[in-house]
Amino acid sequence: MTPTVRTMTRADLDLALDWAAAEGWNPGLADAAAFHAADPDGFLIAEVDGAPAASLSIVRFGRGAGFLGLYICAPAFRGHGVGYTLWQAGMERLAPETLGLDGVPAQQANYARSGFELSHRSHRFSGRLAADRPDHTEPLAHGDLAAVLALDLGVTGFDRAGFMADWLLGDPSRQARVLRHDGEIAALGVIRACLSGHKIGPLFAADRDAAERMLDGLGRIAAGAPVSIDVPEPNAPAMSMVVARGLTSDFETARMWRGPAPAQDIARTFGVATFELG
Repeated sequence: MTPTVRTMTRADLDLALDWAAAEGWNPGLADAAAFHAADPDGFLIAEVDGAPAASLSIVRFGRGAGFLGLYICAPAFRGHGVGYTLWQAGMERLAPETLGLDGVPAQQANYARSGFELSHRSHRFSGRLAADRPDHTEPLAHGDLAAVLALDLGVTGFDRAGFMADWLLGDPSRQARVLRHDGEIAALGVIRACLSGHKIGPLFAADRDAAERMLDGLGRIAAGAPVSIDVPEPNAPAMSMVVARGLTSDFETARMWRGPAPAQDIARTFGVATFELG
């Protein structure tokens, strides 16, 4: 098999997310639009004799930083080097100076051969949240956008303002909430409708108390439906919080970086936005 590689169209990205759904990744109902808006040139597809065969995203954030995801080879084309050809093409065409990913631990050695180094692991916790706890949050207003984009930059360490502006306010299937303390934003949370249930992310908070109050507000939105949240393992208060709320771990990833790793504030990261874009 001799694949050809090109930039995805918007329809190609829909197909890649269909593949992700088939793999059990449970994407959000409006993920494609937000992903594509982040960097339309950052999504590649490999074709074999005109048939879509594999996908890869390397979305650029600001100067010299990016995030890799959606690395999927369609089952009919696995074992023939198609995925690896696409990977090499992506590294040559799009890879910025600093590149991150959230990959399954089984692939960690393969990523290491491409220069990625382990930062930490994240665990996906799933279950149902109580829908009747007090809600101290409020909807994110357009006037708060600059503040929460600054918060995102301070927590993640890289500039993804274009993506986050759409993620926060771009589609009604995602609801963004803030929690204030003494007039300042103490927590930011987003919950989005997925093919099954909801996913929470990001959830950034000054401390566990603020994170719990945000989780209460998002739980009311979920209204008893299943939820998932991706928690970085080094944040012990976050890990104990979701366990205390009855959620259980059913999946994990390895956060890895090639090049200088951004100064991520793990202590304020109670939930990752999305494994595809960091």
